[in-house]
Amino acid sequence: MARAIWSGSLSFGLVNIPVEVHTAVREHRPHFRMLHAKDHSPINFERVCQKDGKKVAWEDLVKGYEYEKGRFVVLTKEDFAAAALEKTKRIDVLDFVEADAIDDRFFDKPYYLTARKGGETAYALLRQAMGEVGRIGIAKFILRETQHLAAVEGIGDALVLSTLRFADELVEPSSLDFPTARNIKKAELDMAKMLVKNLASDWDPSKYEDEYKENLMRVIKAKMKGREPKLVVDERPRDAKVIDLMERLRQSLDQSGGRGARKTARTPASRKTVRARKQGRKRHAAA
Repeated sequence: MARAIWSGSLSFGLVNIPVEVHTAVREHRPHFRMLHAKDHSPINFERVCQKDGKKVAWEDLVKGYEYEKGRFVVLTKEDFAAAALEKTKRIDVLDFVEADAIDDRFFDKPYYLTARKGGETAYALLRQAMGEVGRIGIAKFILRETQHLAAVEGIGDALVLSTLRFADELVEPSSLDFPTARNIKKAELDMAKMLVKNLASDWDPSKYEDEYKENLMRVIKAKMKGREPKLVVDERPRDAKVIDLMERLRQSLDQSGGRGARKTARTPASRKTVRARKQGRKRHAAA
């Protein structure tokens, strides 16, 4: 089993469930080092003072908050310690909210919660209860010295903890300009709806691949062998002559054909659908 990044307890009411937190996502894209073009030697980045141009040792660094251009308030270790919250080993569930009530923009990164010894029954009980009432937990916890807001929900057999953004981290839509529906013509809307229906399908994440990553790895492997890479090409047509919206819709409908009739395999009936996220994950609670 993968090593846990956090261990403690998940608490709601007077119930404490011993749990561990495991990462739920993997980074597959290749990572790169910066090299000297002349001899391909790795480059080290140094800490240089902007004022005198000299290198600065780690022990001579302090942290500063820039409140005006070029003006800083310096914070010491004692300042950070004074501001820090009690470093508990608990994920404290504060509320249970409706499963579809949270705006998708709040969700950040998912983690798996696993039950530690002695917590199996309470873990399954919480997962079952939340699924049957259609609610998810809203919690706070400390991870790597920082307080996080989080959602705890049942997905299949797992309890998944997703870190959430705080309300003040979201940009207000009112600060931006968005088009209204005033100028939409009924014929255009009807045709757009037909196109959406033709492209309708069940959510199947396995059919969406990172083609950029695949191409990048093909390039890397080909260069290692001194060969030309065989790359995936985007074959979708790009007709620059088509500028009329209705004509674009008509051509799109012709290309989509009867795709709406082709469906991917449905989720087993033994699981009750709780909510579907725009971010592309169909969420289930254990029935």
